[in-house]
Amino acid sequence: MAAGEIVSRLSAYIARSGEAELPAAVIKKAKHHILDTLGAIICGSDLKPGRLAKEFAGQQGGAPEAQVAGSPVVTTAIHAAFAMAMMAHSDETDDSHERAGMHPGCGIVPAALAVAEREGADGSRFLRGVVAGYDIGCRITQALGVENVRRRALSLHGIGSNFGAASAAASVMGLKEDLVRYVWDYTAQQDSGKYYWVRDTDHVEKAFVFAGMGARNGVMSAILVQSGFTGVADVFSGEHNYFESFSPVANRELLVEELGVRYEIQLTDIKKFSVGAPIQAPLDALLILREKHGLTAANVQGMIASVPDDRVMIVRDRNMPDVDLKHVLAVALLDGGMTFDASHSRERMKDPAVLAIRERITLVGDPELRTAKIKRGGIVEITTTDGARLREHVELVRGRPGNPMSDQEIEQKCTDLMRAVLGEERTKNLIDQVWNLEKVKNMRDLRPLFSAP
Repeated sequence: MAAGEIVSRLSAYIARSGEAELPAAVIKKAKHHILDTLGAIICGSDLKPGRLAKEFAGQQGGAPEAQVAGSPVVTTAIHAAFAMAMMAHSDETDDSHERAGMHPGCGIVPAALAVAEREGADGSRFLRGVVAGYDIGCRITQALGVENVRRRALSLHGIGSNFGAASAAASVMGLKEDLVRYVWDYTAQQDSGKYYWVRDTDHVEKAFVFAGMGARNGVMSAILVQSGFTGVADVFSGEHNYFESFSPVANRELLVEELGVRYEIQLTDIKKFSVGAPIQAPLDALLILREKHGLTAANVQGMIASVPDDRVMIVRDRNMPDVDLKHVLAVALLDGGMTFDASHSRERMKDPAVLAIRERITLVGDPELRTAKIKRGGIVEITTTDGARLREHVELVRGRPGNPMSDQEIEQKCTDLMRAVLGEERTKNLIDQVWNLEKVKNMRDLRPLFSAP
């Protein structure tokens, strides 16, 4: 591809995206992800990373541009985007994109929402900004090379959310093509994130790297340019360009491949359960076996749970209930299901009944699951007290693009996440507003539904 063509195509796409015609299936999928992320934001407002972010945003002051959902705080779009993004990844309920190696919604949706309020944008422009954010945020990591980035101990999440948030913000603002070029410049200069986030035991730094940092940086890039900042008009080619400095073996053409034809939001997973991504499939497998065979804590003698071998470290012996595989499976066997409260109760990590089942579970890292054509699968093998051996292999857990959740399932998940903070009536009203975003004339009108003490 000729020098300068990538930045031209990318910038033109974002400049047109705020008013572009989208297929009905893309609009519906976007609403699913907006609802799913709002659920994560509202619910996360009451968890440690979210509480810290709310407090931080409330201390900063600034122009009253955007509501920090799940709080009474109205602050600048930059601070609001940062706080809501921290909330959105306060735990493990937000969406993820396998090929991009990142969680797009937690950084992109808060950025689009905060900027939509700042600009007084309508619901359709907000939705289109979200779609544009997914398109670029999920392509940039693929263009850099997911494995190449990981080998350098850099965070795909920080990169993807940074570019995704900037794209969403520029789209909602309606920046012209020549200004969008500068947005890439300031976005690239702020790219960051190191892979040692895996050592964070409180999920606070993880929320910052996955979401808060990218949302803040992306929104700031767009606002700087809107305010008159200029810079380099093409950071993707020429001397010392972005790809050369960041990933010399990058395939930069992937950044614009099928842009406007293939929508990355349609390739993004929504989690059926509010637990870590590697736990989704084995949890689903256990619940299938439980229902098929009438399993209980009393008749399960032993259990082997297999996940991809590169995911074991993420779900083994964690002090957070929703990302500890053995704990989640023990609770699910006892309860016969998995609610948000059940997957986040620290008290149950000390429950003798849960601990007794945990001792019967063996966690295995399976290299064949890592290299399988369909990623993120899981296997559960159970030996019952009467000697029966049962096995369930889940490849496509509910919520993946090949096995999508229904509107009703999305509503049920979001209601479970939001009603403890917003109450039943406001939760229902907010969900209804998202289903009808085309009728929302100004995103600021939704503030009464987002606000909380």
